[in-house]
Amino acid sequence: MKKAYLYNKDSQSIKCLACKHYCIIKEGKTGICHVRANMDNDLFLLTHGLIAAEHLDPIEKKPFYHFLPSTTAYSLGTFGCNFRCLFCQNWQLSQVIKKLSNFDASKALNFLRTYSKEIDAKEAIKKAIHLGAKTIAYTYNEPTIWAEFVKDIAKQAKKHKLKNVMISSGYESNETIEYLEEIDAYNIDLKGFTDEFYINVVGAKLENVLDTIETLHKRGKWIEITTLLIPGKNDNKQELKDLTAFIAGISEDIPWHVSRFHPDYLMQDVEPTPISTLERAISIGEEAGLNYVYIGNVVGHEKEHTYCPCCQNVVIKRQGYLVENYLDEKGKCPYCSCKLAGVWE
Repeated sequence: MKKAYLYNKDSQSIKCLACKHYCIIKEGKTGICHVRANMDNDLFLLTHGLIAAEHLDPIEKKPFYHFLPSTTAYSLGTFGCNFRCLFCQNWQLSQVIKKLSNFDASKALNFLRTYSKEIDAKEAIKKAIHLGAKTIAYTYNEPTIWAEFVKDIAKQAKKHKLKNVMISSGYESNETIEYLEEIDAYNIDLKGFTDEFYINVVGAKLENVLDTIETLHKRGKWIEITTLLIPGKNDNKQELKDLTAFIAGISEDIPWHVSRFHPDYLMQDVEPTPISTLERAISIGEEAGLNYVYIGNVVGHEKEHTYCPCCQNVVIKRQGYLVENYLDEKGKCPYCSCKLAGVWE
């Protein structure tokens, strides 16, 4: 636990600035995320120095397909989330604390101390280097809500020439985006493209996510976008046309990952996404002008590969997390010398 940085206060209340919910938090309570707490009229990050998950992952698992392919990322996650997605794939980390703490700061802190592992920034970097990682990934749960801990680790990573990436739902406040200047790349979950879906299924506002994506692009951050397609929920043809038009309107070079849904958490009665639905979405993305569109969670599909947008040859071949990268160190196609968008070194 450590005093937070991203908040404002007066004699009556605490306003958290970490995400676009901008929670007003009463004494002894937490915000929506259940890990940022008002204690003695100051805001504390209860998960600072605590992690709930750590793994060495292929960077492609995040997924990043245009950011240091074939390398590994030392991945860290904590508890809590500022969303309440009914389909959450990591609900054991993101949602369980909410049911047990019920916004009570003391209960949340007891839970975190019981089920988390202590680690500091220097130890995290030491582990990453020992494991041969090129990147630190803040992932598994929403890293925006533990921004101050992310900041501490990311600063150390920069000193050791490691990259920093966030896998996020895109609800960062502008204050947090500026604060986390050390982050090199973001994979943003654009979970759907209607207000109804975001409000009823996710617990957030679509416009705030779109604003984050636009802001990150303007600040020069590398962005990849992932959409988990859920049958009957966010796979409407017109919705996908609107979604891909939005991405293309920012940049046709933003990679879009269309990921297959598997029943989980509170949506176990929904069938997995048909492959045909994923392929239809890919076609819609290509028609919108996107240069790089991918199918996720379907090992062996031809749309796992990266194709040169100039000559259409396969330049990165994937079979799950087995990767053959034919680009040179600058990201140029070996067949036509076209420079592909991405971070290659």
